[in-house]
Amino acid sequence: MTTPPPHSPPRSWLFAPGDSARKMDKAVNGPADAVIFDLEDAVAADNKPDARRMVRDFLARDGLARDRLWVRINPLDGDHALDDLAAIMPGRPGGIMVPKVSGLADVELLDHYLTAFEAAGDAPRGCTRVIALVTEVAEAMFTTGSYRGAPRLVALTWGAEDLADSIGASDNRDGQGGYSFTYELARSLCLLGAAAAGVAAIETIHGDFRDLDGLRARAEKVRRDGYRGMLAIHPAQVDVINAAFTPGAGEIAAAREIVALFAAHPGVGAIGYNGAMLDRPHLARAQALLARAGG
Repeated sequence: MTTPPPHSPPRSWLFAPGDSARKMDKAVNGPADAVIFDLEDAVAADNKPDARRMVRDFLARDGLARDRLWVRINPLDGDHALDDLAAIMPGRPGGIMVPKVSGLADVELLDHYLTAFEAAGDAPRGCTRVIALVTEVAEAMFTTGSYRGAPRLVALTWGAEDLADSIGASDNRDGQGGYSFTYELARSLCLLGAAAAGVAAIETIHGDFRDLDGLRARAEKVRRDGYRGMLAIHPAQVDVINAAFTPGAGEIAAAREIVALFAAHPGVGAIGYNGAMLDRPHLARAQALLARAGG
């Protein structure tokens, strides 16, 4: 099992329904970099009180690496979010996934809630990180660039299913099976918003958990585009995602050559390499890849 370098964003974020102890156990004992106990979509309304208790009890177990354990709460503008936080925050999860975010104000509101719960539980202020789902409602598409300076925020991700519901679409796919334009736009806006905010962009789920070849191709593509990890809905997807978001030996070797070449020619703006001309942005990308690979 590969692990990400220290301080790198998680590559794989595996959902586990908060009302299934068996699935939470399996997720925690698997290779996912981050596990998200889900109190939102995976749990029916009548089961949410029981799910909160189950997640709270799970977080109370000894020997858990809590930095790796996240909880997806319900939307902040609904009836369940504060009950979710009141139940789970004594267990000190590593982070909170907040769905159906409309803009920076939602993350700031969540920060106020988390600060109060941390103070009540004698936890260090700011220790609970946040990942925001930023394209699930129509108005959120216009605020994806608003998150610079958002408190606690470490990543943005996006969703296609709730967005389709929000805009009244009957489907979010084109005739070839890929996402249609609006949802590809959501993916791009999430990536650009994350870059503007200085946080990681995390790709949304691949719904067919049996289609590992399709998952691999998609994960490799979005990693080339700038995404740093991907959500998973099944344990079988985790190893594929981890491999796709781990730089390969050839990439690392090429990046080291580029860094060494520029180091050997200080002050040069552009330099020849393997029949092509490289400039400073190529050096920056090589350095960033090596940082993600742990040097």
